[in-house]
Amino acid sequence: MEPREYLAEIKARLVASPIVVEVTIVEEYALPDRGYFRARLSLSNHDFLEVAEYFVSESGHCITRRYRYQWMDEAQRALKKRWDNVEHFPGLPNFPPHIHVGEETHVEPGQLMSIIDVIALIEQEQGRLDLA
Repeated sequence: MEPREYLAEIKARLVASPIVVEVTIVEEYALPDRGYFRARLSLSNHDFLEVAEYFVSESGHCITRRYRYQWMDEAQRALKKRWDNVEHFPGLPNFPPHIHVGEETHVEPGQLMSIIDVIALIEQEQGRLDLA
């Protein structure tokens, strides 16, 4: 998959998601071998999600290299979760991916994520909350 195709896939997934109400693209680019996408999303429960992902194209696939996905309340004051792979918690399993849960200081091991993965995860979590 070429970077411009991957960007199109990301945007199509955001438009199709039942939890995404509004997308504001902050920056995006697609070069032959790499790309970047950053956007601010309003969610159906009024939460805020900012996504930023740098990816490379290798062997016909786009692979996420650096990312930050920050899910907050509507006022953007309370952190719900932030997934990132900045290398500042070397003691965690699966280093460097990690998740900040509820507050900056509560950090859990994570796994490599893409924007598409995060949207699917939040959709599942919102579905569980709707059933409760």
